[in-house]
Order: sequence, then C-alpha cells, then structure tokens
Amino acid sequence: MKGAPGAILRPLQERYLERLLPPRDPLLAEMEEVARGEGIPIADPEVGRFLEVMARATGARRIVEVGTAIGYGTLCLARGAPEARVVTIDRDPGMLERARGYLERGGVAQRVELAAGEALTVLEGLEPPFELAWVDAAKVDYRRYLDRLMRLLPVGGTVLFDNLLWKGRLGEPPAEEDPATEALLAFNPYLMIHPQLRASLLPLGDGVGVAVKTRPVVLEMGGPF
Repeated sequence: MKGAPGAILRPLQERYLERLLPPRDPLLAEMEEVARGEGIPIADPEVGRFLEVMARATGARRIVEVGTAIGYGTLCLARGAPEARVVTIDRDPGMLERARGYLERGGVAQRVELAAGEALTVLEGLEPPFELAWVDAAKVDYRRYLDRLMRLLPVGGTVLFDNLLWKGRLGEPPAEEDPATEALLAFNPYLMIHPQLRASLLPLGDGVGVAVKTRPVVLEMGGPF
C-alpha cells in the first residue's frame, strides 16, 4: 500500500483516479477494511484491479505470487484468470489460513495452492513454467526473488512487483539507514536494465514494476558455457 494520500501522485489527481474505480464487491471491501484496521500490507485497490486485468490479458495458465498476506492479490489474480492455477507463498501459516477462508468465500480456493515457507526456498522447488508472477513481500529480497523467478518464467512471461516507489521515499537518498529503501534504490535500475527483460515502472498505487521476459537465461540455453 502507498501508506498515505498523495504519497505518489498529486492529491487531486489521486482522488480523481480513485473515484473512477468501480465499487468493490463486499468481499474485497471487507478485506480492505481488515487490512486497514490491522495494518496488514495488501495491494491498493487500483493495483488489485490491475492484477485482475493483467491475469486476463496475459492468458496465464499458471501464476505464482510471492507474499500472500490475507489473499487480496491472490483473489484478484484468480478472478482475472478463471482457468489458471495459482501458487501463493507466505512464511506465516496463520496468514495463509486467513487467506484460505477468504479464497473459499471468493469461490477460487480449489485453484489456489497455499505454500508455507521462505519464498526463496519455495521458489527454488517449483517447476516451470509460470506465465505470470506477482511479488509483494520483503523488499530487501526483491532482487533474489527476481533471480529465482527468471528460471520459472517462459519467454513472453510477465513479472510484476509492488511498492517500487516505496511510499514516495525513492526520489532522494534516505535521510537515515533504511534497508528496504536502500534495497529498492538498487533493485529498480536492476529491473530496468536486466538483459532478459523489457521493463517499465508505473506510478500506480505505491509504484508497480511490469516486466516481460524477452530472452532465455543461460540455463535455458544449455549453459553454463
């Protein structure tokens, strides 16, 4: 989440864009209220809508999500791609159980695998391909998540990252030591110049990175050479 009004866009334009969003169904609205009340990090509503659009537009049959929380992004992805299987990863079994309840109420639980554990370890054990990946988890690990995901994405696959503008903090160096901010300051150029990706950073929500895999990695070509 972007954290506060006007953190990324000008307040007037931000409110205008928010007014354009269709009303959320009662389940999504309830999840948003729970997240606000308990300080649970979920995607902004406009980003949830974007996830639904991207899941449909990419035609993904298998989707992987890093960072489940209560399953808000999971539900949007599964609804957007009604024939896709979704693997969602979180280190907190309690959060996964809460997500399961919402996904069951949303009618998508039968297509979602809830994977408990450290994301880097779980990703290492997955078999490709996944046509779409969504990452909204520990910012200090974003680069390592991407490196793991490159093996799972086919050429033409899409990876999305949340919080790349980090509540408006990335326009200038951090005033004090902040590992998450420093990690994102290093990650964003890495994403944009990655030799196997074509990427863009959108000022949507708290900043969403969108990248398409355009070239295979060395291991896919039979390497290392």
